[in-house]
Amino acid sequence: MERFRDRSLKRDKSASRSSELESSPNSAGSRSHDGDQDDDDDSLDIKSKKNNIQRWYSFRTTTLNGGPKANNTLQPVTNQKDPEAYLSRPMSSLSCGQLHILRKLALLRLTACMERYCPSHKSGWNWELPKLIRKIKTPDYKDKTVFGVPLTVSLQRTGHSLPKPVQGALNWLKNNALDQMGIFRKAGVKSRIAKLRALVESAGAVNAAFAVENMNTVDPHQSSLNFDGAQAHDVADMVKQYFRELPDALLTNKLSETFIAIFQHVPEPLRPDAVQCALLLLPEEHLEALQSLLIFLAEVAEHSAVNQMTASNLAVCLAPTLLRLHHAPLQTGSTKEGNSNRTVIESVADQRQISESRAAHACLLLLIQKHQQLFLAPADMLARCKFNYFEESVPVALEELGADFSQDWKGFQQACIKALLKEAKEKTRGWMSVSGAAPHVELCCKKVGDGHPLRLWRATTDVEAPPQEVMQRILRERHIWDDSLVKWRVAEKLGTNAEVFQFITASSINLPPRDYCVLRSWQQGGGGGGWCAVAETSVAHGSQPTDGARGVVLASRYLAQPAGKGRSRLVHLARVDTMGRTPEWYNKCYGHICALYLARIRASFKHNTEGPESNV
Repeated sequence: MERFRDRSLKRDKSASRSSELESSPNSAGSRSHDGDQDDDDDSLDIKSKKNNIQRWYSFRTTTLNGGPKANNTLQPVTNQKDPEAYLSRPMSSLSCGQLHILRKLALLRLTACMERYCPSHKSGWNWELPKLIRKIKTPDYKDKTVFGVPLTVSLQRTGHSLPKPVQGALNWLKNNALDQMGIFRKAGVKSRIAKLRALVESAGAVNAAFAVENMNTVDPHQSSLNFDGAQAHDVADMVKQYFRELPDALLTNKLSETFIAIFQHVPEPLRPDAVQCALLLLPEEHLEALQSLLIFLAEVAEHSAVNQMTASNLAVCLAPTLLRLHHAPLQTGSTKEGNSNRTVIESVADQRQISESRAAHACLLLLIQKHQQLFLAPADMLARCKFNYFEESVPVALEELGADFSQDWKGFQQACIKALLKEAKEKTRGWMSVSGAAPHVELCCKKVGDGHPLRLWRATTDVEAPPQEVMQRILRERHIWDDSLVKWRVAEKLGTNAEVFQFITASSINLPPRDYCVLRSWQQGGGGGGWCAVAETSVAHGSQPTDGARGVVLASRYLAQPAGKGRSRLVHLARVDTMGRTPEWYNKCYGHICALYLARIRASFKHNTEGPESNV
């Protein structure tokens, strides 16, 4: 494990040295140090640090609590009955750095297990190996909104791993259909299902329309689909069709064979550990959608005395839908000898198909029955990992913010706003443009040379409102442009232009919410019609966290500049660890979510052109 971490650190340092050190959002736009010294080098003098901030304050702990944390072994909470036994932590509570390391360790452990127990010709589990294949053009799915759209595309379009209409269907079934006999086994009526599909597609288009130009100010929470009056078996059949038509299966086309092989070849006592490792390798949008569905299926199974759908019965009905089965194709010969062997070949193919189907059933059965334990990070793996303060993503207290640079939190926030203004002037330096974002929003990103794996995202758009109104919408009207918002409150008022702000978000049904506790301050410049800026950074505060994970806002900055005729140019810089996601998820999805936020803010100010014409 030590050699594994050493190699990983060497690669990270090499990659960091090979690219130019860009400044962080705390000092966005400032010049980088020359040379290739490491980010953890403390030899820089204080004056140099003040002029060129390369570290994130929220990761630093000063002498107030024992100095900076580095290479601290994560100690899971101990069991009160057995102090020697470690309790696992939910995967959703781990930072992106921790999850990134844990995923590497899971791949090593799963590889060792499969090499030991799988036949040598079974190489499907080794999906990480690169293959020389012709590049295939990715479909754009412009003509689809829900059905047949990959989970990644749905997430980029709407900000939700599982589309809101599908979540609404599951929630309706949970509240109205748990007592229905043969739910998910009995087929619905095709004509009624077709109507439900059309409604779901329309609702999916409405949810995506918050990033479209012609949307007026609407509460996004009111865009959910109402299934009142529908038949339970029709809704359940429609949900099955949604998962069946995913271009990439819920357990992914690559890893389906891995899950099946585990239940074909790995000894039964070792299967839960192998499944945990395989789950850690799933893309986060698939993992979250799977966990949400499994929680619902477990509730259905709890009512099996009424609905006759035990966990085993549900697994029989849904395993071919959630896993991509790879039945051996039938080989036919053109000669007499080939025809005589056809019966034997068919028999072998049937045996393989039966074995694969049984393994898929056993896999989904275990997932339904043990989902609570399987979505925990293995305690023994956590105990073996060592995480530095970047990977831990632990914010500092308010009184410590900026202490490394002989500043208080007021000086720190002021420095952030100054850096934001400077960054807005340097529009292209170091930034990489990203295509496919929300309409009318420019999206770009850049790597930050501070040792943390997250990129810095920048989204820009034009808004038909003056900067003061835009700032008000950002500060006090988040429910308009963030449809995952559950509730918010001002935890502590720090002055006329600063506060500790706590808000809670929930993006998927059945999954625990995420909450954020940030110090935020705002400032106006250039008189009443000048620019407005908002700076947010996570801090450790006495406010109680929710039962879910607490995300960490490394940086969230908004700048609204006047653009003439009562309009504004809005710039958003973001670097946020939502917890439970790896750097790969942020690279492909989080920037699109930032762009979606700005598109919704823009659309919320769109003027309504309906009504009589006026010359005023």
